[in-house]
Amino acid sequence: MTTFESSVAIAKPVEEVFAFLSDLNNHQQLMPENIYNWSSSADEARFTIQNMAKLVLKVTERIQNQEILIEPAEQAPFALNMRWLTAADGAGTTAKLVVAAELNMMLKMMASGPLQKLVDHQVATLAKVLG
Repeated sequence: MTTFESSVAIAKPVEEVFAFLSDLNNHQQLMPENIYNWSSSADEARFTIQNMAKLVLKVTERIQNQEILIEPAEQAPFALNMRWLTAADGAGTTAKLVVAAELNMMLKMMASGPLQKLVDHQVATLAKVLG
């Protein structure tokens, strides 16, 4: 598995950050502009990545105020999972997004840049939305 990760400090209690990330309805706010046809519930999100693929993601595990595991609910172009990790950090919270993807050499060359960009974008946007 190839991993892509980014983290940010947010001046909010860990409970508030975890509650926001735990509801997939909120994740639309974290997505870049090339995401469309978004529909979601608290546990599942469906969307299309422009010129790429349709994805259906679901929350498969929640560990209160620590971790949210999101995995494909339907066949994805490659095996992947997203893991949001939250931890109390003094007066605020550290939030970290880790995306693990099973990429062959060709996919790794094509998808590594966009996946890291997505991770960085989501984390930076989380800081703006909750900042």
